Amino acid sequence: MEASPALLDKIKNYTPKGEIGMGGVAAGGAFQQHSEIEVMQAYEASWAAGVRYYDTSPWYGITKSERRLGVFLDGKDRDSYTLSSKIGRIVIPDPKSTIEGKQRVWPGTHHYKFHYDYSAEGVRRSIEDSLKRMGQSHFDIVYIHDLSPDNGDLGADWEKYFKTAAKGAMPELTKMREEGIIKAWGLGVNTIEPLMKTLEVADPDVFLSACQYSLIKHEESLNRLFPAVAKRNIPVVVGGPLNVGFLAGKDRYDYGPDIPEEALKKREKLYEVCHKFDVDLRTAALQFSSAPKEVSTILVGSHTAKQAFENVASLYEDIPVEFWEELRVKGLIAEAAPLPA
Repeated sequence: MEASPALLDKIKNYTPKGEIGMGGVAAGGAFQQHSEIEVMQAYEASWAAGVRYYDTSPWYGITKSERRLGVFLDGKDRDSYTLSSKIGRIVIPDPKSTIEGKQRVWPGTHHYKFHYDYSAEGVRRSIEDSLKRMGQSHFDIVYIHDLSPDNGDLGADWEKYFKTAAKGAMPELTKMREEGIIKAWGLGVNTIEPLMKTLEVADPDVFLSACQYSLIKHEESLNRLFPAVAKRNIPVVVGGPLNVGFLAGKDRYDYGPDIPEEALKKREKLYEVCHKFDVDLRTAALQFSSAPKEVSTILVGSHTAKQAFENVASLYEDIPVEFWEELRVKGLIAEAAPLPA
């Protein structure tokens, strides 16, 4: 759908503060539980390093991430930072229920139950619940979360849920934007197809595209997503620029249980070039993901102060242009991929 001048006038094209933001997955205790003190130190370090965009979700740690971030932000000037959360799952406390053992990403016992709800009523309830948990009056951005074919709960039915969102969640978010409860909305997903479909049916302000623009894989974003959002002047927030720790040396890839063989082979080739030029792979990965003009911000998770400082510092490290040229010659990055300045 080509955007009309009237539609373009409505779109706020909201851009988060800063080139790098802090994602809330680690604060929710992803893959392993992290102590309250450790997480708060990571948040404090990120703030001291200049981070002013914080993202979270009621799903991260089954409300834990939102609660922890709310405590950290308490007392800070509300206009000094960008805050985003997500909708899609209604999380309900229930002492008789447990999500233990059902969610590999969130270890531990969680006495909650949840269901998916992309209706107008569900959106409003989810946002109100999140604001109460966090002690906030409004969100800057709200993303429709995990409305995507890679979500195992939705599977092949994800398009049915998408139709519900198109009639319910999307118009309601636009209404809440007009009410001032949020400033902007978009999708936060791990695949590109839902983003393309949303451009056909609604007027989103910003997209959170996770695990889709990294040193491991980026061609589809270059060829499909970036040209489409450029026409609508919609900024992209890149989530998972390290493929959920894979490019920082972790033995995991994105949010799935298995590491693709091709990804392992490519990482080894990347390591070889990094060793030749004495470049840190994590640093190169973060700079690469932030390079396209369509990308306003990269979101990186941290659960220690050291990680938080290192992530910000990586954007300012000098990497020789010869390093990028060799990656291109070896076919490790696409010919059309923008290179960091």
